[in-house]
Formats: sequence, C-alpha cells, structure tokens
Amino acid sequence: MRVLVAGAHGKIARLLTRHLSADGHEVVGLVRDPGQVPDLESDGARGVVVDLERAGADDVAAVAQGCDAVVFAAGAGPGSGAARKDTVDRGAAVLLADGAEAAGVRPYVLVSSTGVGAMQDGALPDDVGDVFLAYLQAKAAAEDDVLARPGLAAVAVRPGSLTDEAATGRLHLTTGDVDGSVPRADVAALCAALLGRLVDGEVVAPAVVGVVAGDDDLGTALEGILSRT
Repeated sequence: MRVLVAGAHGKIARLLTRHLSADGHEVVGLVRDPGQVPDLESDGARGVVVDLERAGADDVAAVAQGCDAVVFAAGAGPGSGAARKDTVDRGAAVLLADGAEAAGVRPYVLVSSTGVGAMQDGALPDDVGDVFLAYLQAKAAAEDDVLARPGLAAVAVRPGSLTDEAATGRLHLTTGDVDGSVPRADVAALCAALLGRLVDGEVVAPAVVGVVAGDDDLGTALEGILSRT
C-alpha cells in the first residue's frame, strides 16, 4: 500500500515510516522543512515539502492522489504556544482530511492524545497549564472533525505518556483515554497494523483506540479492541 504521512519527521512518524518501508509499503512523507527530506529518504520515504499551515486542500490532494491511506502525525511541538496548537494540531489535521477526501482516500489514522476524552461535552480539566489545555482542545477538535466525516474511514489513536524505549510488542488497548506510558515504537507498530486493516476494510470506523504498555501481543490486543468498536 502507499501511505501519506503528514508530519513525517516526527518521532512516531519516522518509526512508522521505517516499519512500513521494511514491510514493502510505499511512504510519502510531508514536511515543511526541505532540510528534513534527506532524513525521510534514509527512512525509506519519498519526501514532499508542504507547509500544512499555509497550503490548501488542493495542494494536499495532489500529493494524496494514488495513496491508499493517510496518517496525521504532525504536531506544533513542545516549544510552541497555544496559537500553533490550533493551527497545527487541529487545522493541519483538518486540512489533511480535506485533501484526502478530495483525492478519494478514505482510510485515515489520526495520532491524537490521551486526555482528549476529558474534553468531551465542553469539560475543561483543571490540572493542566494553558498551553497543554490548548493542545488537548486542538486534538479534541481534530477528532470531532475527522471522525465525523462520512467520506473517511478514520481511527484516532490516543497514546499514553510516550517514551523512547525499544518496542515491547506488549500493549493494552481501550476505546478511550488511557493511564500509563507506551514506547513510541509500539505506537508506530499499532498505527501500521491499523492502516493495513483499514485499507482491507477490516476496521469498523470511526473509532478511538487508546494505547499503553500492557500484557497482550499486538494482534491479540487489536482483535480485542476491534470486537468492541
């Protein structure tokens, strides 16, 4: 399959690209910095420069044409303020959805965040700072938009606290927020598995999948969660 990954220079995205490439899939990686393209190529992707804060849906659709699925793994980053949480974590995710629909691509994996469930029905957690609150609000708005589109088969992945430890292949999946941590490499493996199942029509979408380290192997954990979606 051919997969378009937005935010392809991020940690999860690069792990996902290597995973997909090793399995013989084609990855098209979107970045805004031309200097990051060589890194994408070393990961096995074809790098394309598109600034999702400035581009239009037609620009994204042109790159998505011929792809089997898209992944949103972009983020404004830990040093950014509340305004960029909205323009990237929400706005760019919505733009990718616009472009995917225009190109006729249905499978969409949105890398979201645990804590989004606490934002439902307008609730505001009182134990986070203003910038992290803006981040959760942006992720919640992105989920609301992307998962509601009948033109997409979308899954939002909500990881727990992320670590750079090696993949364990042992996960706990649920249908909402999670409490705990998980290696980024295991999140990437989960996203790859979801992409394959979405493309094959084996996932009931829209769906939310929370993920932390656990006791089940990926296949068992995924079968358990899909039976509840």
